[in-house]
Amino acid sequence: MSTAGVSLDLARELRIICGEEYVVESSGSQPSAAQLTVSPGSADEIAGMVRLANQRGFTIAPAGGGAELAASSEHADVVLQSARLTEVEHYDPADLTVGIGAGMTMAHLNAMVGEHRLMLASDPPFPERTTVGGLLAAAQQGPLRHGYGAVRDYCIGIRFVTGDGRKAKGGGRVVKNVAGYDLMKLLIGSYGTLALITSASFKLFPAPRQTRTFLAEFSGWQEALKFRDLVMRSPLSPMCLEMISPAARKLMRPEMQDKAWVICVRGAGSDGVLARYRRELGSAVTREVDGENEREVWRTIENFPWTGANKEHGASWASVAIDVPIGEVASVLQVLQDIGDGDGVNLIGRAGIGHLVLALPNGPAASNNVDRIVDALAKASVRDCSVSVHGPGKLCRMTPTDPAGRLAVKRALDPNNVLRGRELF
Repeated sequence: MSTAGVSLDLARELRIICGEEYVVESSGSQPSAAQLTVSPGSADEIAGMVRLANQRGFTIAPAGGGAELAASSEHADVVLQSARLTEVEHYDPADLTVGIGAGMTMAHLNAMVGEHRLMLASDPPFPERTTVGGLLAAAQQGPLRHGYGAVRDYCIGIRFVTGDGRKAKGGGRVVKNVAGYDLMKLLIGSYGTLALITSASFKLFPAPRQTRTFLAEFSGWQEALKFRDLVMRSPLSPMCLEMISPAARKLMRPEMQDKAWVICVRGAGSDGVLARYRRELGSAVTREVDGENEREVWRTIENFPWTGANKEHGASWASVAIDVPIGEVASVLQVLQDIGDGDGVNLIGRAGIGHLVLALPNGPAASNNVDRIVDALAKASVRDCSVSVHGPGKLCRMTPTDPAGRLAVKRALDPNNVLRGRELF
């Protein structure tokens, strides 16, 4: 579609659907950037937009707070902002469930449910910018995944608009809902390529009244994993179990110069429970933190690698997520050590569930570096390994893949390839 066609006729038609003030023409000079930004206020308006896109042949990229999907605007004529989709559809604190619009930020959501001492057990980077829709579309995971599972485990319902303009839903508003196809699992992590998420329902959890984090330091990752195994065999049930490499620690805290690998164990409970953590973890613990210091530690981990001296999201780093069975974590670390300096790798991760996060310098060489890692993991026969890349630009490689199956799903939900989220297809 030509620039003139996008900025004149299309803008007029979109304003009829969404309202005059909610369609903004781009003032940028880059020809690759989207020409229009639209902020629909309902699922009906989104469906109208998508049907128009199928008729007129323009493409749409979703964007929440801009933390993950903003780069998609390079591939689309129109950016769909979800900022107006903030309605609370239902909220039952006694039943531990909530349903909200895709444009509500995670900070707003947790502040709302926090008044009843509840929480959504998801801690993505930049919660003040990350929206519910972005959380689901990018399948963002934080340190709480160790204790509470991934977002797909407590998302109980999802409402969306398909690429041909149909409104649809999966799941429901209550936890015990097993009717129909599990479309939630399909859309979580689809990066806006299959459908536009309009709202979702979640299971909530009681917020812990008291937490404390225990830090243990080790000379190498082998010793750190032995300590992880000790924690996993113990009766403890930590909220978070995080491993941090020396280079990642320095990235988060530039003043740190030692080369210790760190395991962070976050426990919750009464004074007696926390005292048991101290006894079970033993002399390996070198420091304990609580209160605001503890919260700052976990905010820094959540925002990795955009922390420390590199706090602006997307400034210098790409975030590479490597998911493997827990028994393969050592194999991944060995591969990373073999293709570079093991202690120099910028890596953190949920070592107790096999979700590792590697930071790579963002730039022309980033894609080649990811390819090297994927190839090295394959040669080492690391089983059931998947690699995905989060961050700005076009870089997004995911493995393993079923190209035929993915293409069939894409054609079923978006037959005209109208939706241009992160390019997974």
